Amino acid sequence: MDLTGVFAIVLSLVCILGGNALEGGHLSSLIQPTAAIIVFGGTIGATWLAATPTEVKTLARLMKRILIPGLADRARTTQDLLRVAGVARREGMLSVEGQLADVQDETLRRGLQMLVDGTPGDDVYAMLEVEAELEEHHACSAAKLLETAGGFSPTIGILGAVLGLIHVMQNLSDPSKLGTGIAVAFVATIYGVGFANLLFLPLGTRLKKIIQTEAEDRAMVLTGLEAIVTGSNARQIGERLSPYYHGHAEASGKDKGADKPAGDKADKAAA
Repeated sequence: MDLTGVFAIVLSLVCILGGNALEGGHLSSLIQPTAAIIVFGGTIGATWLAATPTEVKTLARLMKRILIPGLADRARTTQDLLRVAGVARREGMLSVEGQLADVQDETLRRGLQMLVDGTPGDDVYAMLEVEAELEEHHACSAAKLLETAGGFSPTIGILGAVLGLIHVMQNLSDPSKLGTGIAVAFVATIYGVGFANLLFLPLGTRLKKIIQTEAEDRAMVLTGLEAIVTGSNARQIGERLSPYYHGHAEASGKDKGADKPAGDKADKAAA
């Protein structure tokens, strides 16, 4: 589980609310149920209207990826590729079937199964490539709904502010109601702008980056499958896969050199 997102949100809220407290503001003044209903209900409704049922279902499925990305272990995938490549070079592609149970990556396992079943390598590559492109397209479309919500939210907040001011103008003769109306007006704007820039837009960007990383993982698998079909040796496969490790190890907090499958390490893995 990646808790950095939770920490980032908490940090933002603590800084904003802490600054408000230092200026003499009170947390209770920012809690307005009416404003919350207007902004959140209006934003969700508008976003839902702008989406297709498939996008809504896909987004609901992808939301857990924000905290649990579930990204592929590229080092493990590489070792699987090198091991399978060694078996295929020594004993033929049919012998690879005994290795499938130990392959972790689903895309790699499906591709190898199709090769074992006799599907031409070009057809395997083409089918998996189309599937990867469609999956990335649908996932990105769903993730953009969060950005859509981030666009609607400030506008709905302004709408809430206008409604609050209308309420104020209608009760100028009753001073006891002026404070509530003005509070709803300004707090609705805070909700709309704040949650657009602290929640919807950042989460949408984060989810899209996770999807892009998954697309790179699938591209790496396709490159490895193509290398196996062409009969490349372990060193050649390691060199072809090395671009996928640029910056990946640093992002994972690992030693880049420890994961890169090149040279003698790649030859040893395939043996």
